[in-house]
Parts: sequence; structure tokens; C-alpha cells
Amino acid sequence: MRFQFAGVALLGVIAAACTSNQMPGGSAPSHTMPPDAAGAPSRLAASPRHGEWVTIRTGPSDSVRAWVVYPERTTKAPVVIVVQEIYGLSSWIRSVADQLAADGFIAIAPDLLTMKNLGADSDSALMALAPAATRSLNQADVQRQLDAIAQYGMSLPAAQRKYGIVGFCWGGGTSFTHATHAPTLGASVVYYGPNPPPAALGTVIAPVLGLYASDDERVNSTIPPADSTMRALGKTYVQNMYQGAGHGFLRQQGGRNGANLAAAQAAWPATIAWFRKYLES
Repeated sequence: MRFQFAGVALLGVIAAACTSNQMPGGSAPSHTMPPDAAGAPSRLAASPRHGEWVTIRTGPSDSVRAWVVYPERTTKAPVVIVVQEIYGLSSWIRSVADQLAADGFIAIAPDLLTMKNLGADSDSALMALAPAATRSLNQADVQRQLDAIAQYGMSLPAAQRKYGIVGFCWGGGTSFTHATHAPTLGASVVYYGPNPPPAALGTVIAPVLGLYASDDERVNSTIPPADSTMRALGKTYVQNMYQGAGHGFLRQQGGRNGANLAAAQAAWPATIAWFRKYLES
């Protein structure tokens, strides 16, 4: 299998992403990676970027609320959809969108639980209510909504007609599934999410980057079948495995005696390098 390990094979892609802090067509970002969950509210409060809530019509009888953040750049930007964890559209997911904007992309973080009407007014309330609601979502409906969100994003005046997707945990699996579903998708990044069954991978067109923790067997057991099938089909699927890290390492950067932080510090530059390679004109 084509595993790449932090600190060795990733050095080249990290160096490429970090040799300059300049964003394409714009100014330098103020941070180099998203905060952890505890730091998300203060990062959002201090962000100089323009973020706004929008409502996106996703079908004849449903809409999705979304957080949209714009980069500070002088040229049109590609769009990146940020797919929530099982915990819903938390402050942390919004801070990931803010960091993507700092790195030069129009970031859209949709609340895929909008139609569930949870009434959660805080991250702690989301932690209690969102998991069950997320598990009840119909994946076909989710993919239809992501299609509509992508079209909304690419139609923005400041946007290029290119989009990518990144997701975490449940959202990571959803991001890989979107690659099996959407022929116009430009790139997918999967953070520690379970992979689709091999039979579903024949329709993948977009290149897929998987970012995984070594101590996450439930998710990692889905990697070998996907890897073998993607290779046999001649499709691009690169996996980076971070030794000692646990599931959710980007959100929980203080865990695993420094291993989660090391994984986050390697994975985020790899994410940005992937999107710049496949989405920037």
C-alpha cells in the first residue's frame, strides 16, 4: 500500500506548502493551521476575514444554512466545502473554514443538520444533540445538498469554477463518498474518515488525499481495500499515516503526548498543497 509517513515522505509536500506564507494573488495568512477545539472561538473572534451566514436552497423542499468565509486576495479563488464531524457545524469547523480562507480559498461550511431543527445554541449543546441527528442523515440527500452548495459557491462573483471538499470523521467519509458521486469535483481530502466500499470507487474522478492516525483501527481497516481498488482502476488516492496520533487529531491537538500536534502540523500543509495543486489555475 502507498502509505506516506510524517517526517519522511511528507517533507517535500510540506516544504512546498510552507516555503512562502503568501497566498495566491493576495497577502500572507496570519496563522498556518486551524486551532484545536478549545482555541476555535477566540480564533473566530479575532479573524480579519469576512465571514457570513447564508441560506442555500438545496432542493424543492429543503435548504441548508452555511458559514462562508472569503480570502483576502486580488484574484478569483477556488471553493472548498468543509464537511462537519458527527458533532455538527461547531465553532471548530467554522475555524477550519476560516483557516482555509486564510490560505486563499473561499470556504463554505454547511450545516447539514439544518433541516433537523436541533435548536442547539452552543457547542456543548451540539455535542449532545448532533451525533444521533448526523447518523440519521440520508447519504443520498447529503450528496444532493453538497452538489447544490458547490454550485452556489462556484457561482459567487469572487469564485473560480473549481471546487474541492474536505471533511473530518463522518465528514471525511462523506468527502470520499462525494468523490464517487460528483464528476466535477476537483479534489477531495479525507481526515480520518471511513472509505467507501470498493464497488463504489469506479466513478471516482477527483484525486483523493487521505490523512489518517495510526491508532484508529476502525477507520484504517477501510484503507487497504480502497487502496487496492483505486490503484487497479488507475485513480489517484494517496494516504498519509501519522504515527502515534489518534482519531480526531486536528481537533484534539493536545492529545497523545504530542503525536496529535505533530500530525496536525504535517497534515494541514499537505491539505493546502493538495488543493493548490488541483484547484488553482
